[in-house]
Amino acid sequence: MTTVILLRHGRTTANTGGILAGWTPGIGLDETGQAQVTAVAQRLAPVPLAAVVSSPLERCRATAAAVLAGRDLETATDDRLGEARYGDWTGRPLKELVKEPLWKVVQAHPSAAVFPGPEGEGLAQTQARAVTAVREWNARLGPDAVWLACSHGDVIKAVLADALGLHLDQFQRIVVDPASVSVVSYTETRPFVLRINDSGGDVASLVPPPRKKGRRRRAADSDAVVGGGAGATV
Repeated sequence: MTTVILLRHGRTTANTGGILAGWTPGIGLDETGQAQVTAVAQRLAPVPLAAVVSSPLERCRATAAAVLAGRDLETATDDRLGEARYGDWTGRPLKELVKEPLWKVVQAHPSAAVFPGPEGEGLAQTQARAVTAVREWNARLGPDAVWLACSHGDVIKAVLADALGLHLDQFQRIVVDPASVSVVSYTETRPFVLRINDSGGDVASLVPPPRKKGRRRRAADSDAVVGGGAGATV
């Protein structure tokens, strides 16, 4: 199975300032955000990564760069992992946006939400492009790969909703904090969501076990463990 680690970028001044950054250029990590990505990079250091793929926005590229330190890899960028295109909402304070009629749609019926202006997109479009990107990278990297996708809160929530089999209208129930790790393993028949909004703790269970020569992948890898199982073995 292919495992993707979904990493949200570290905290930014837009996050603390209550501004919807969107695709605004030049939004970097603040001091806390830099500390967060240093910490998450240290946590993920034991995990062998087949690739690190980032949103093209600066805050994600800086986060990905921290994870890549000491690894013989380069960041690949994929616009499909970029932030939701909030259109005319971009750069506006959240305290103003909550007064807009569209805000209630985004909260209660996000599959119908389309952001205003020529640059705006629907959240359904955001989900479709992000899920497509993840699945295409899965296919490219192969069934034994563990790779990292560095993206944004709403984008990661949309990917997780798809993996959980939830309608997009339920994705606001998912929380994805800055520099948090969420993990999904994709098998032939279904995804397994291993972690959501994980901001601390051991990651040894994400290190794939050595594969014995000649061992064929079992169909049971796609089966859920009845009763819940004993958990990951280290």
